[in-house]
Amino acid sequence: MNDAPRFRSFVALGDSFTEGMSDLLPDGSYRGWADRLAQRLAAEQRDFQYANLAVRGKLIAQIAREQVEVAAAMNADLVTLVGGLNDVLRPRCDLDAVCERLAWSAATLAPTCSRLVLMRSPARRGPVLERYRGRLDRLYRFIDDLAARHDALVVDLYSSRTLGDTRLWAEDRLHLTAEGHRRVAEAVWQALGYPPRFDWDAPLPAPVPQPLTARISADARFTTKHLLPWIGRRLTGRSSGDGRPPKRPALAPLD
Repeated sequence: MNDAPRFRSFVALGDSFTEGMSDLLPDGSYRGWADRLAQRLAAEQRDFQYANLAVRGKLIAQIAREQVEVAAAMNADLVTLVGGLNDVLRPRCDLDAVCERLAWSAATLAPTCSRLVLMRSPARRGPVLERYRGRLDRLYRFIDDLAARHDALVVDLYSSRTLGDTRLWAEDRLHLTAEGHRRVAEAVWQALGYPPRFDWDAPLPAPVPQPLTARISADARFTTKHLLPWIGRRLTGRSSGDGRPPKRPALAPLD
């Protein structure tokens, strides 16, 4: 580990992906890949501190307005910025505006940290991915260019063989399971230069075919519990993150 980087502080910015949904803990809170990564980094560095400013439902303009300057003022060694996917998956999206806010955010954060990490976020296989693939490809090409401009690191989860597997996605079909978050934490860990602990992109075992009745039941549960409330929030201009503070708003040691 002598050649591995040493990070004394880490701040994570973003939306529900970085907040940690749906990596559920027994107390009802969420852990997620960023918390998992912070726990590993803390084991490598004394006096390690961590902040997580991510809030579910945030668009990139909100991340830029509410999180970026707060994070920049922390002067953390490591900063992760993941955003824009909530914008891209909406029926109407000004992708130029999304890229502009990402560019401003990266330009603001890069001078304040030792390592800025951007991501090509994972996408669940299925018709939604195909519908928005053009937007996603354009967004991720821009992120690659942005990383080159600021000497930032890009963790490519979008090209993963395994993270698109529907079994790594929660019942809401929007967020990764605990196993999905565990794999993302390992992917970032390796990208930062640490020795691999396991193959984060190893394929899952062959799926067991589900009966038609089980698939119909799952679709009905998804529609009632997740899809209809999501549509309701869109129609009324609300977000699941409205009024919700970050879970770790300031740099502090892990408990």
